[in-house]
Parts: sequence; structure tokens; C-alpha cells
Amino acid sequence: MAVNRDVLGHRLKLGVIGPATNTIVQPDFDDMRPPGVTNHYSRIAVEDAEGVNDDSFVAATNLIGDNTLDAVRGVMPCRPNHMVMGMSAVTFYGGLAGAAKFTKAIEDASGVGATVGSTALAKALSAFPNVKRVAFLSPYFPVANAAVAQFLTESGFEVVRDIPLKCTRWTAIAEVPESRLIEVIKALDGPDVDAIAQVGTNLSMVRLATAAEAWLGKPVIAINTATYWAALRACGIEDRLEGFGRLLSEY
Repeated sequence: MAVNRDVLGHRLKLGVIGPATNTIVQPDFDDMRPPGVTNHYSRIAVEDAEGVNDDSFVAATNLIGDNTLDAVRGVMPCRPNHMVMGMSAVTFYGGLAGAAKFTKAIEDASGVGATVGSTALAKALSAFPNVKRVAFLSPYFPVANAAVAQFLTESGFEVVRDIPLKCTRWTAIAEVPESRLIEVIKALDGPDVDAIAQVGTNLSMVRLATAAEAWLGKPVIAINTATYWAALRACGIEDRLEGFGRLLSEY
């Protein structure tokens, strides 16, 4: 990749696309930003949906997906080198084929490469030797967890169990306390699980996942960590960063 003349983003400029209701992706990605890399956030127009349930979840997230390309076009004037999707649910729909179609739409609209959460998570899990059986948690409803399970299964993993937190408002996802997440991680863990993953980019778990790796002794992958790691590596940025788990410090 050509070196940018941008003073702060001389190594890499990332265009980050996320829902207007998401308050976690932007600070998470900025915390993981290596020197010479800059993140340029563009918000997807969406209202703070309330009363979301199993029947309406997919329709509501697809609406966000439909508005994604407007956000892509909105960030392109700063000439990012690569696009990063800061919303994960829609990237799991339709399995591997659905993820590829969604990614291609972003790349066609931007003219640069793109990283999305679903494929980033699969790459992150594959980075760890001998990880085959996984468990995951999400802020989603069961209908969306089924899509995540399908994607992971098609990617070669066995999904042992999963827990949907069923957050009924988009902004409520960012309000889930760490104490609740610790309970869920412990409920997911077991000798039949090689790794635990978290999806849902507005769920704050980057630092908790790092701590959980220490007390579980196995990989715990937060979607925001996986996505940012995959974007950096796709662009040739190989910096090893401490404080964000084994993925960024070892791979």
C-alpha cells in the first residue's frame, strides 16, 4: 500500500462505518490505533429503535444495512485506504455467501478493500491453533444468533452453545454492565469449548475479553478487536499491541 502524505495517517487511513446509535466502536477502534494510522468514522442513519424483538430484529438491522452505502459515500472524500464495517449483525446474514455479497457492495461503492465483522471473526478464531469448538454471546435475539451460528458452521467451526442478551433498544446494547457479561461468559465456558466469541459491535467487551482470557486460559474474542485486527493485517500493518488480548499481541 502506498504511503499517505497525510501527516497523522501516513501509514493508513481507515474509513469506519457504524450505526448512528453506536457509541462503542469509535472509542474502541481509537484505543487500538497504532501510530501513523487514523480512523475516520461515518455514521449510518438510523433511529434508536425501541421494543425490538425476535420478529423485528432482522428487519430492523437490515434497514441499517440498507443505509450503509450512504455512509460509505459520506466518508470517501477523505480518501481512506480501506473500509471497516462497525456493525456486525448484517454481515452474518446469509452465511459465507451473504458476507461476501455485503463486502463486495462496500468495496464497489468505495473502490477500496473492506473488512466486515463476520469474516474478521472467522479469521481471528482461525489464527489460534486447535480452535474448533466455539461458544458465543451477542446482544441479539435468537433469530440473529442462528445466523451467526450458520456463518461460523460454514466457516468450519462447531458452535457448542450461544446466549442472546435480547437487548430491546439499540442504545441499550452499550449499557449492558460488565457484571452481566461476566455471568454470560462463565455460562458459556466449559471443557467442550475451545474459544469464546462476542458479536455485536455496540457491546463493550474489548477489555473484558482480554481479562477473561487470563482467567479462562483460552481465547476470548471481542468482535471489535477481531475487526480492527483483521483490517490492520489486511493493509499490511503488523504492529503487535499489548492490552487488547492475544489476538493483537501475538498474531
